[in-house]
Formats: sequence, structure tokens, C-alpha cells
Amino acid sequence: MEFIGVLLAIVLVVCAVSAIGKRINISAPLLLVVVGAAASFIPQVEVELNPEIILVAILPPLLFAAAYQTSLVDFRSNRRAIGLLSVGYVIFTALGVGLVAYWVFPGISLAAAIALGAVVAPPDAVAATAIARRVGMPRRVVSILEGESLVNDATALVTLRAAIAATGGVISVWQTGAQFLWAAGGGVVIGVVVAIILTFIRKRVRNVAINTSMSLAAPFLAYLPAEELHLFDMPASGVLAVVVCGLLMGFKSPAMPGGASRMSQRSNWTTVQFLLENSVFLIIGLQAKTIIQEVQEDSLGLAAIWWGCLAVLVAVLLLRPIWVFPATYLPRLIPAVRQADPNPSWTSPAIISWAGMRGVVTLAAALTLPTELPHREVLILAALVVVGGTLALQGFTLPALVRTLKVRGPDKREDLLSEAAVMQRATSAGVAHLREITTDDDPPEVLAMLKRRTQERGLAAWERLGRPGSEAMTPSQRYAQLRQEMLDAERQEVLSLRRGGDYPHEVLAEVLNRLDVEESMLESALEDPEFDDPTEESITEGGCEHLQAARDRPVPETLVCEDCVKEGTSTVHYRMCLSCGKVACCDSSVGRHADRHYRQSGHPVMRSVETGESWRWCYPDELLG
Repeated sequence: MEFIGVLLAIVLVVCAVSAIGKRINISAPLLLVVVGAAASFIPQVEVELNPEIILVAILPPLLFAAAYQTSLVDFRSNRRAIGLLSVGYVIFTALGVGLVAYWVFPGISLAAAIALGAVVAPPDAVAATAIARRVGMPRRVVSILEGESLVNDATALVTLRAAIAATGGVISVWQTGAQFLWAAGGGVVIGVVVAIILTFIRKRVRNVAINTSMSLAAPFLAYLPAEELHLFDMPASGVLAVVVCGLLMGFKSPAMPGGASRMSQRSNWTTVQFLLENSVFLIIGLQAKTIIQEVQEDSLGLAAIWWGCLAVLVAVLLLRPIWVFPATYLPRLIPAVRQADPNPSWTSPAIISWAGMRGVVTLAAALTLPTELPHREVLILAALVVVGGTLALQGFTLPALVRTLKVRGPDKREDLLSEAAVMQRATSAGVAHLREITTDDDPPEVLAMLKRRTQERGLAAWERLGRPGSEAMTPSQRYAQLRQEMLDAERQEVLSLRRGGDYPHEVLAEVLNRLDVEESMLESALEDPEFDDPTEESITEGGCEHLQAARDRPVPETLVCEDCVKEGTSTVHYRMCLSCGKVACCDSSVGRHADRHYRQSGHPVMRSVETGESWRWCYPDELLG
């Protein structure tokens, strides 16, 4: 009962503090560490951190959830940067911090000092990416940080095991190299095998509950076999097996049958990830009092211990930019690399250098240090100081750094533009396939309804590109609002029937579930897009020969769709023909006069003339420019 009470308290505190963090605009992980540290000094509060629980029960699902949602395409396109950070930087930091710790802590062996370096080497990007999404970092920076955090734990744990082995005797460089290669290679192979097997099974299982359960079991099915498979006195990397399995399964998931299963998995993994990510930061803070008390009687002396911990923290902060800047620009001295990937602005490596907060993996790894290791409590305290120091110094100042450097995140207007283009292509493919599979016996009203509903879904994406300050709702937004009101009335009627007891529970539950599914589809239409700067233009380069040949025209001071005036219809989103200058309304309008103008005139390119927009659309090739 005591264990259940502790879990319940952690969940309640996590939910409450996360809600407060959103309200006061402070990152929840940082606030949870502060709350946990303060709570650790309350006499009745004592939560013992078992490193095995972190490394076996919490780390695998956390990594799997992150890997499952990570784009394999982005991971591959940034593999050089991710590899240099997750492997090269971790080893560099382990050695650098090890030398500093060996110097500032007399009586600690070099192997033990390098073990401490391995413990504090891997940044935890949970806090960094949480801040990134809130303040708007460039998408590539976020992808690199996420990719680094997926792989660097494996490098750090392998380095830590080798250093711990060296504390008990001498091991050769060749043996260490063989162990590292086996851990990495074995982990990758096991992750690939598990992903292939689970994907094969899930293709043939359509049951939502079974599919979701298999997804929840996947990280442990990859982690446990890898950790049990030993060679060269070293297990394969369970962490790497989980990451590879998650990347592959996430990449394959959209192509698999069963949309309901994917919705269920997203919902479940979102909850699991929220609870685990935030709980571990609360647990970090709760260890503060215990760790501080354990070093009180150490022979090194409190003054020397605290100065040494501060030196280790400073080393961690300095070593990251010392590695990141050369690792960013030196590979680009090779002409082929520079041509494929030109030099980025110095602001990107600056942000990556400062986004090096350490997290629960560091603390859990520190607690795995052998109990017979001299001054073990001092090493654990140093790890806690690094975790707390990086979270406080870097976590609270990272948003200010991003704003000072004037780094902009993804352009929401450009994202909406791309979304509309992709939806247009998908809608066209669906309508084209409908023509191929229809027969003469198909009712015309059914075909018309299918085509109308498919086109309306695509039009909703274009409508979101409209003037953000417009007071009038777009047709899709008004439809969603009215349909939401209808669904509320329908749900109340079903609930009243449930109270009467005249219908079976299973029937009522199925009807309510269908209403919920439809309501979830309306949510995106009801959400108003936010723009950082409503006057900023968003242009996507490239395109077909029509887009390249089109020349811009002056926009009339007064925008009027004359066809809408003649027909008495409402205009939604103005477009202008770049061949003749005709102003017409987009396909979201009743008359669809821009589309009609193209069919009548054959003029290929229309451009948006809404405030702050200059994108173009080629009708023949269905491309943006």
C-alpha cells in the first residue's frame, strides 16, 4: 500500500506542477526538479531511487516513445551531426570530465573518474526539446537534439561499463573497442529483428487492444534480450535495441492497416510519455537531501567536495561548445560535404552547445557505480550537481538565448501551406482512384457524397491559410462549430436514454464512441492557427515550368470577386490570376471562381493576395511555388 501511495502522490504532483508550469510559462521538467528538491527536505518525504527501475522499467519505454515519433528520414539526413554528438561528444566528455575529476578529487582513481565522466556525458533532450517547442527553435536543431538523446545513452552506458571494469583491473584498448562494437552492433541487430517480427505480426492482427498491447510491450521485448546477450564480457546495448526498434516501427506504422489501432497507440503513448518524462524529473529533485547527507562524513572534506563538484559542472558546460563548434564546421571543409550541406549560421551550434541539460539517466547511472568504489558518494553528488546545475543554468536561460540570437522556429504559415499542398495531392489521388473503381451500378448520390466529403477535407486545409485576423469564420470552421453543437445535443439525448435503461449498455457505448470519433475529427477545424508575424510573407521555392515562367502583377488596392457579386455568393480567400490579373475566390467559396477561371481560360497560375501571403498555385501540375 505504501508503494501505491507513493506512485499516486508522484502522479498527482506531476499533473499539478505541469499544469502550473503551463500557466506561468515555465518548463515543467525544470519546475518539477525544483519542487522535488524542496520536498526532499520535508522529514516525511523520502523516495529511494532504485537505478534498476530507471534503467529497466522507465528508460526503455521513454526511449521507444521518443524514437517511435522521430522521423527516420530526418534522423538519416542529420546522421553525421547526431553521430558526432551521440558517440564522439560522449566519449570526449567522458575523458575530459574524467581528467578534471581525477585532478580535483584526490584519492579517486583515473578509471573511477572516467566512470564519472561517462555518467555525466549524455545530455537528456527532454527538457531541451520541451523548451524548443515552446520558444520555437529551428526544426533541424530540434531534430539533432532528439536524435542525439536517442543514441547517446547507449554510448555513455557502454563507456561506463568499460570504466567500471577497469576499476577492478587493467583492460586493453582492443578489448574496450571490441566491447563497444559488440554492444552497438548487437543492439542494432536485435532492434531490427524485434521490429521486423512485431511488424509482421501486427500486419495480421486487426484487434485494437492486442495491437496497442504489443506496442506497449515492444520496448521491453527489444531491451531485455539485448541485455542478456553477452560477448567479450559485455551485453549488447538494450538502449540501442529499443531506439532502432522504435525508429523502424514508427516509420512502418502509417503504412500498416488499422487507423483505430494507430489512434489508440498515439493516445496511450502520449499518456505514458507524459507521466514517465515528468516523473523522472520529480524523482531527480527528491534525491537531493539523501545524496547531500551521504557526503557529510567523507574524508575529502566538504569544502574540497563542493569545489570539486563545481569544477566538474564547469567542465561539462565548457566541453560541449569546445566539441560542437569544430564538429559542426570541420567536416564541411571537405568540398563534397560542404556542397551537400552548406555551413549553418553560428547561432545553431551556439544553441546546441547550450542545450546540454542532463537528466535522470545521469543520476541512475551514477547510482550503478560499485558500492566498494572509494568516495562513491562524492561521485554521486557530483552527478547530482551536474544534473541540477545544467537544468537550472541552461534550462532557465535557453529561451532567453534563443530570443537574443533572434533564431526563428518553423514558420507556421509555411507549415500550413505545405499541409494544404499535401492534402490537395492526397485528395486528387483519392478522387482519381474513385473514378477507377466505380461501376455503372454505383448510385450517383453516393459518388457525389464521397467526392464532396473528400474535397471538403482538403479545402479546410486551404482555409487555414486565410487572413489570421479575419473575424468571419471560414465555411469549414462554421460547419465544425455547428456540427459540434449538434453532437453535444446528440450525446445528451443518448445519455438520457442511458438513464432510462431501455437500451443495452453495449449499444449505447458504441453510439457514444462513434460520436467521440467524429468530434475528434472536428477539433483541428475549430483550432485557430497562430502566427508569429501575420504580416510576414511565406514563400516556398521551386516548382514547375508554369511557376517559373509566371511573373508577378500588382495587387489591386480593393479586392473584389466580381463573379461573387454577380451571383450573390460569399467570398472566401482572394486569389489573383498571374496571366490576366483577374481576382477570384478560392475553392472554399461557394462559387469556386478561381478554379472556374482556370477551366475557362487555361491560365495556369493563381497567387494568393491575402494580407501577408504571396504563395502561388499551379493548377495543371498541382504544385506550390
